Amino acid sequence: MTLSPLPDLLIRPLIEAALAEDLGRAGDITGQACIDADARLSVAYVSRQDGRVAGLCCARLALAALDPTASFEVVTPDGADCAPSMVLARAEGDARAVLAAERVGLNLLGRLSGVATLTRAYVRLVEGTGAVIVDTRKTTPGLRALEKYAVRCGGGTNHRFGLDDAILIKDNHVVACGGVGEAVRRARAFAGHLVKVEVEVDGLDQLEDALKHGPDVVMLDNFSLGDLRTAVSLAKGRAVLEASGGVNLTTVKAIAETGVDVISVGALTHSAPVLDIGLDAV
Repeated sequence: MTLSPLPDLLIRPLIEAALAEDLGRAGDITGQACIDADARLSVAYVSRQDGRVAGLCCARLALAALDPTASFEVVTPDGADCAPSMVLARAEGDARAVLAAERVGLNLLGRLSGVATLTRAYVRLVEGTGAVIVDTRKTTPGLRALEKYAVRCGGGTNHRFGLDDAILIKDNHVVACGGVGEAVRRARAFAGHLVKVEVEVDGLDQLEDALKHGPDVVMLDNFSLGDLRTAVSLAKGRAVLEASGGVNLTTVKAIAETGVDVISVGALTHSAPVLDIGLDAV
């Protein structure tokens, strides 16, 4: 899998904030106490379990922030699968810097690889159905770009990134507007030619009302499998249909088999276990 990397410019402020939090007011006093100032150290970033890699850029930038001359070689790139004891990357640099940067790099690498690994599991379950697995905005504050990148590493697709790149009319918007149809009508009148309009509906009656006003996407919220199949038949391709709510590893295949186009899964970013990755001196 070939992925376009996130720009360092985007990631570096996150790394620097995390390092500042960890280094505190005096820096790594353990390293200062125990390691010679001119000592060098070679290390390997090693997977402890099966998974999908994402976030090596974070480990690289954490080390580079403390030792700009350090080397960092990627062995198993983002988007690749890993197994226990597999080397993901090798690095060499100032020993104090390598160890001071260790936890920040591993925290983010493990977190993002966990997101990619869980996404991979969902994607594999819907293979052959035509449905696409997408994420949500249920991300860790400050880490959205990284977590959505990890979803792509896992084979998933990104939903909107924020409130400014697509119109998504939720149930409370509908209440405030006085109805689904009126909400979509207003959104259509407001949106520019490049802005997609999506509306959430919670029943087949709302779906029919929404479709009259030409939304690009309709989110079918907590529909039963039977109602999802009916919705696909009713829509007849007039809008992209997104299933949401009640999606987990047990239910996702059956949901995909109803014929919906997209399945959004908040768990990809809010409930992914961290992938166990360690740093070993070599």
